[in-house]
Amino acid sequence: MHAPAPTTADLAPAALPDAARNRWLILGACAAAIGLGWLLVEWCILDRRPIVVGLLHSQTGSMAVSELSMIDAEIMALEEINAAGGLLGRPVRWVVADGGSDGPTFAREAERLIRDVGVSVIFGCWTSASRKSVLPVVESANHLLVYPMAYEGMEQSPNVVYTGAAPNQQITPAVQWCHDTLDARRFFLVGSDYIWPHCVNAIATDQIRGFGAEVVGEDYVPFGSLPQDVLARQVDEVVQRIVAAKPDVILSSVVGDSAAALARSLRAAGIRPDRTPLVTFSMAEDELRHGLAPDMAGHYAAWCYFQSLDRAKNQDFVRRFKARYSGDRVTSDVIATAYTSVQLWAQAVREAGTDEVRQVRNALRHQSLDAAEGIIAIDPETRHAWRPVFIGRIRADGQFDIVWPTTNAARAAAIRPVPFPISRSRSEWERFVADLHQTWGGRWANPATGGVPPPAGGASR
Repeated sequence: MHAPAPTTADLAPAALPDAARNRWLILGACAAAIGLGWLLVEWCILDRRPIVVGLLHSQTGSMAVSELSMIDAEIMALEEINAAGGLLGRPVRWVVADGGSDGPTFAREAERLIRDVGVSVIFGCWTSASRKSVLPVVESANHLLVYPMAYEGMEQSPNVVYTGAAPNQQITPAVQWCHDTLDARRFFLVGSDYIWPHCVNAIATDQIRGFGAEVVGEDYVPFGSLPQDVLARQVDEVVQRIVAAKPDVILSSVVGDSAAALARSLRAAGIRPDRTPLVTFSMAEDELRHGLAPDMAGHYAAWCYFQSLDRAKNQDFVRRFKARYSGDRVTSDVIATAYTSVQLWAQAVREAGTDEVRQVRNALRHQSLDAAEGIIAIDPETRHAWRPVFIGRIRADGQFDIVWPTTNAARAAAIRPVPFPISRSRSEWERFVADLHQTWGGRWANPATGGVPPPAGGASR
């Protein structure tokens, strides 16, 4: 018997007659073309270019001691975002620009990041002088600045999201605590000679006078980089005036290298925390780790975050930060805020489905996050963050014992931000800021030397 002849279906393509084989080849080519076409369509529809962000901080100058760690925190957050797949299927790339501790340099670098680099957002600034310099740049470009530093308030812009503390989340709670807990009635106010400390001291003065207490002195040290011997002499003169005034408490808004000089000078002059405590609004764990903790031990600081906060989210954040950099590194309020600022922005990009500035800016107004210090949220009306508030006593190891709130600090409630303190109207505060700016010749820092504050026009002091 002969086996039945094979049918076309039983043959491999190579054994088929030419016509059948050609049909198989055509079908295979069509399938490949369709697949390639879908890939091309997907490639055209989905933008896979990197999302570029700008990190604008001082890498040089007097403020580098504080701002370099902000860059580290922001980079860590961006690295974690990329490790999780990026945003919208796209990697995130960052460009670091140096503000040089100088307002005009900050402005030029902000313009370059927006115009030449094409960033989607700028995370930047520490001092209010640098932020004030950058503000007209981002407003004229209708762009976005995320500002992760506690500041004086008296400002509200649709182009800025303020993730650091507003004055009612740092300054006024600390002044109240000094009055109630330290029984302070005689206050000495000392700051660096630029916009933020002058505003801080105006807010504090209004509140102190409201208590019926007294401001026994207000003094300023030069703002900016100075030779160490000149800086030390200027600070020593201020400390001599503090000693002569015999205050119950010192409120300090001295920043950068000057804060270290002040700490050393106060200790050398015999100012002790058990008799004349200092409350700082500018010095935290990151500044103290540079050998300043022994000079500052026993004094206080007011912030929305401390590394010592007993909270699982915080412990995990501290562990990851140390693992990324080194075990001797510390976290601080501005480090935690810089990190969280990037995460909030990333949430807004995902919600908006785009990195387009205006859409992300709008989406940011509705973001909240369970952060290291607790629940934080962007207030949609003011674009400032709801945050908890803490006061800590500085330890010799550079960490803080949280002394307020004293009951379950790990669950402290977030405080609604109030950018314009209620002791004056919004227009009065805006006039106060404008008068300082005019008095300083269109600058955001006093160009004069010697630490003597200029007349402030509309200031009611």
